[in-house]
Amino acid sequence: MNRRELLLGSVALAGTAFANRVQSAEMNHEHHHHEMSLNAALVTAAADCVQKGQVCLNHCLFLLGNGDKAMADCAKSVNEILALCGALQGLANQESTYLPKLAKVAMDACKKCEDECKKHEDKHEACKACGESCAACYKECKKIAV
Repeated sequence: MNRRELLLGSVALAGTAFANRVQSAEMNHEHHHHEMSLNAALVTAAADCVQKGQVCLNHCLFLLGNGDKAMADCAKSVNEILALCGALQGLANQESTYLPKLAKVAMDACKKCEDECKKHEDKHEACKACGESCAACYKECKKIAV
């Protein structure tokens, strides 16, 4: 046996041993999957509220910039839900002990925003979508609010 054959044989043997180890490790490996958040519906509703709220706020700011002062209260209420629903989403993902208290505050803000957006929903699709997402978020908050 020459040096080259010895080297190739050693590489082949090492490769086989490595493959067997990997296969053995995969067979013995246990997966620990994270469970879905207990607040998954609230996280989704808050995220939708934030997304639709951003669109609505941008629309309101555009109209305000063009002199439509009727959108000022809508913009203010949307800005409030953006802050609250962003925080709500984070606390819901963390299953925070503060979540029920924040959900109560968010309920009030979502209701106010929904009411304000309803005033404009016939003329502005962004307001309609935002109001609907606020109603859905309100509903989810109500399930856990204290």
